[in-house]
Amino acid sequence: MPQPDLTCRIKPYIQPFERELALREICEVSQATLCSDEENAIAEFRLVDSQVDAEYLASRLAYWEYVRSDRRQWTRQLRREATTYLAKNGTSTADLPKVLPLDEYSIPIPNRRCLRYGPHDIHEYRGKFFPQLVNALLNISDLPQDSVVLDPMCGSGTTLVEANLAGHNAIGLDINPLSILIARTKCDILHIPPQTIIAEYERLNSALTSAGRGAVNSMPYLSSLPERDLAYLQAWFAPDVLADLDVVASFIEGMDSPVCRDLFRLCLSDILRRVSWQKTDDLRIRRDPSPSTDFDAVAEFLAQTEKTVRQVVAFLLEETGQVCQQATVSLGDAREVANTLSATPRRADVVITSPPYATALPYLDTDRLSLCYLKLMPRSMHRPADSQMIGNREVTERQRIRLWEQYRKEEETLPLPVRSLLEEVNAAYSNGGVGFRRRNLPALLAKYFLDMRKVFVGIRQVVNHGAHIYVVIGDNHTVAHGQRIEIETARLLGETGVSVGMELVETIPMDMLTPRDVFKKNAVASEHILHFRVWG
Repeated sequence: MPQPDLTCRIKPYIQPFERELALREICEVSQATLCSDEENAIAEFRLVDSQVDAEYLASRLAYWEYVRSDRRQWTRQLRREATTYLAKNGTSTADLPKVLPLDEYSIPIPNRRCLRYGPHDIHEYRGKFFPQLVNALLNISDLPQDSVVLDPMCGSGTTLVEANLAGHNAIGLDINPLSILIARTKCDILHIPPQTIIAEYERLNSALTSAGRGAVNSMPYLSSLPERDLAYLQAWFAPDVLADLDVVASFIEGMDSPVCRDLFRLCLSDILRRVSWQKTDDLRIRRDPSPSTDFDAVAEFLAQTEKTVRQVVAFLLEETGQVCQQATVSLGDAREVANTLSATPRRADVVITSPPYATALPYLDTDRLSLCYLKLMPRSMHRPADSQMIGNREVTERQRIRLWEQYRKEEETLPLPVRSLLEEVNAAYSNGGVGFRRRNLPALLAKYFLDMRKVFVGIRQVVNHGAHIYVVIGDNHTVAHGQRIEIETARLLGETGVSVGMELVETIPMDMLTPRDVFKKNAVASEHILHFRVWG
């Protein structure tokens, strides 16, 4: 039944591509005619004959501040983002329940983008994409409640969290065990009462504050690691730091709540780079030439834990227990997604994923310290696992030859534009005079596009008729003998998806922001959203 005209205010600070998505999402959710307010055409819009009421709209929209009928209703998304202000303004963790949920008249309105609210702030992660983007794409897809959302390369779990918050079931796969731990914890924490998290945090904080610094000769946690991992970590941390970390890890291992235990394990993981001899702003694991030994790892951990707990608790108190859907997060290879999900009773209704970029980041290598320390992957498995990653950057001479031979056997399965790029790069680097990384590039690019073709083939087999598939991907380039060669990954993956029977509906260019995290020097210059659909 049509509702009275509504007035909606769009966030004034969003990027141009987000504004376009904002207009699409509100039209899809409301099924209404959208008119701009002549006096404030940039920010405010009028909805005519909306099929849903103001309360429903406010609960769904990603890029809007409020919906107004007889009264103004702030969007749930804005309220979620506003919790970050309370988490940072000095309110103690124990006092957060006294000020949340937020009062309608005292909401701290965000005046800039907020991408790391609530569980999205758990653990530093390279390659995160925007939670609001996921929410908007879910709205644009017009999914019924309790749909199935799939991310076969789920990374830190942005898609899975937003799917659950939107009332959908989520399925996530990733080949990196640290990614799985992060994604699973982010989803599981949505179902934990905030008072439980506060109580566990206060117990941990009290125990560590009274325990003091670690004893160098007594490190039960470190001693439980495989011998090679133990030796590896001893080469990257000062003895006093390892002793401090052991005190923290031992207390965490004895905690009662499995989800809180994983949350605090991730807080510990998050400080490892900072308290090691690793160069903090380098993606590679490289030793600082002038390493500091003056780290108080216990203090670093407690500071990180307080920050994370405040963000998560504030978010959960604002949500007031509304999350009811579940996420299934499993260690798995996206190239085998059809086999991995063969026993899943329901097909996916939408796929939203941001796959690894072609040879852009050393994804697994970046996590070496955490993989070892958290007992997620022994050091002996790192190199073999890295060679299997989609988009990996390292390959031996023997592997390079084998990969190129494999490409020659399968090249006809790739669309002509992809093959043309591979031939161009191979010709540019075949005359010698280049370093091993550039010499390896043609084989690594061939592996990347063959791998992504397998991912697309698998996705086709596990989605419903008419399913939307969104792929967020960035372009790259290389320089051969002074000449720049563009690696238009988005365009080439679009061609690859079409070649396996998917319809490419559109390609949406994204304006990239400068990252503020430790990996900002490795930012990709341009990104696109590939929007496919699958019929039959």
